[in-house]
Amino acid sequence: MSNDLESRLVDRASLHAYLTGALPLIDVDAPLQIERIRGGHSNETFFITSGNQQFVLRRPPYGPLLPTAHDVGREYRVLSALKDTTVPVPRPLLYCDDVQVIGAPFYLMERIPGLAIRDKLPPAFASDVQSRVGIGEALIDALAELHLVDWRSVGLESFGKPQGYLGRQLRRWSGQLDASRTRDIPDLDAVTLWLQQHLPEDSYATIVHGDYRLDNALLAPEPPARVLAIVDWEMATLGDPLADVGYLLSFWREEKDPPFSLGDASWEITGQPGFSTRAALVQRYMERTQRKVEHVDFYVALAIWKLAILLEGSYKRYLSGTTDDPFFPILERGVPALAARALSVCRGEMKFL
Repeated sequence: MSNDLESRLVDRASLHAYLTGALPLIDVDAPLQIERIRGGHSNETFFITSGNQQFVLRRPPYGPLLPTAHDVGREYRVLSALKDTTVPVPRPLLYCDDVQVIGAPFYLMERIPGLAIRDKLPPAFASDVQSRVGIGEALIDALAELHLVDWRSVGLESFGKPQGYLGRQLRRWSGQLDASRTRDIPDLDAVTLWLQQHLPEDSYATIVHGDYRLDNALLAPEPPARVLAIVDWEMATLGDPLADVGYLLSFWREEKDPPFSLGDASWEITGQPGFSTRAALVQRYMERTQRKVEHVDFYVALAIWKLAILLEGSYKRYLSGTTDDPFFPILERGVPALAARALSVCRGEMKFL
C-alpha cells in the first residue's frame, strides 16, 4: 500500500503486533505483506500474507458511514455460524472490535483460491460456451443451500427478526435514502411508492445474504462451474429468501435486454451466449428448494432500488472527499440510471418467468 488513505486503513505495524499475539499462524519474524483489493465498493478488503500463510482482512471504509452500514461484526458472526454447514464460505479466524489496532473493527478469514467474475470470464469459460450454463446453476445451488439452513440450529436466533422483513426493508432503506440524498432523483421516489403499494405478504424466513450476485461468489477457475465460497456478508440477516433471488436476477443480463452499464463490463457478462436465462434460474431455484416463487418483479425492483440507495450513499462519501474509489464519480449518472432501471421493472418491462 502506498497512499495516505491506504495507510490510514491498515496500520501495518500495529496489525502485526496484534496478530502475533492473537493468531498462532502469524510469523513473528516476517513482516506482513498487505494488498488492498479494489474489486468492491463497500467494506474494505485486504490480502494479508505472513510467511507462507495467506488471509483476508475486512474492515469498514474510512470516513462518515450510514447508521447500521458496514458492520463487519455481523459478517463474522454469520460466517462463524455457517462454517460447518454445506454452504460454501471462507473459514473465519478472528474478530477484533478494538478500534485502537487499525482504527476500526475488523476480522480475518482464510483466503479461498477462487475467482470472482467481474468484467470478463476466466479463460476456460471464455473458450467453452457450453460450460457457461453451469455458472448460473452453481450460483442457484449455493443459494438454495443457504436458504435451506435451519438458522436456529446454527445459533442465529437473534441475528434478525424473521417476520416483517419486507416492510422493515422498505422503512430502513427509505431512511437510508433520506440520509444519503445529495440531489433529487424522481425515479427513485417513484419506485419507493410502487414498492410500498405492491408489498407482498411475508413468506417463510431463512438466512438472507443480502448482496447475492455473480461477483460475490468465488468460483473454481475451470469447468464444471463450482462455487468455492460466498463472500461479502455485510448485509446478511434473517428474512425473505426471495430477496436474494431478486437481487441475483437484478444483475442477470440476457442477450436481448436493453443496454445498461455502470461504467464497466460486469453488467454484460451474463448476456453472452451460453448463460442461463432468468426464467431458468427461477425454475432451478424452485426445484432445489421445493418452494414456490412469486412476485419476482417486486423482489427485482426492490434489489435495484436498494443498490441505488447504497450507491447514493457512496456518492455522498465521494462528494465529501473521504474516499478515493475511482468508481464513485460515475455515480453522478449511475444512480439515476439505476433508478430508471428499477422503474422499468415496476412497469413490467422485464420478464422473469
